[in-house]
Amino acid sequence: MERNTAPLTRHLRVHREHGHTVLEFRGEIDIAAAAEILPHLDDLTARPGARIVIDLGPVEFFDCSGLRLLHRAHSRVLAHDGQLHLVCDHPMTLRVLRVTGLHRLLPPLPTLDAALRRPGTPTV
Repeated sequence: MERNTAPLTRHLRVHREHGHTVLEFRGEIDIAAAAEILPHLDDLTARPGARIVIDLGPVEFFDCSGLRLLHRAHSRVLAHDGQLHLVCDHPMTLRVLRVTGLHRLLPPLPTLDAALRRPGTPTV
């Protein structure tokens, strides 16, 4: 298992685990954080066949800027024949995902382990 937990930005850590690239969003995901995360997200989601997990576990605040990041990641990963899983168990963030309908595109899983064990089928 490869693990690099050094932050790329104050709001993003990336590491490899069980053949997946894990993007761990951290802290308050607002417009400023999204601007920091976006270039890294675009780089990682442009890779053909990428297996990405976005982990929202360490997120304290999540607004529409975060939703845009998730939707962008989903679209880009699917366009490159990859797969994307989402980890989220925070009640307020789950509510935002449900209210916006994004939970249908990216069904949230409660733990990173659950996402890493998820069958290798792309999300639709």
